[in-house]
Amino acid sequence: MAELERPERLQIMLTSDELAALENWRFDKRMPSRSAAVRELLRRGLASDGFLTAEQGLKSQDYGILPTDGDAK
Repeated sequence: MAELERPERLQIMLTSDELAALENWRFDKRMPSRSAAVRELLRRGLASDGFLTAEQGLKSQDYGILPTDGDAK
């Protein structure tokens, strides 16, 4: 079987209001999936606390929490 690009899985439970807010934000920002939206919101939250530096010009396939070794920009 092929190796997964993101081998770790995180399951979360949301209220209907939280899910609606996520979906509204996702569609407003034209995010490709719920997972990408959650990763982007997590990345932004961590960046706002100084854990990560936000990058500009990412493609939807680049939405991840931490850069990979090949992402040296």
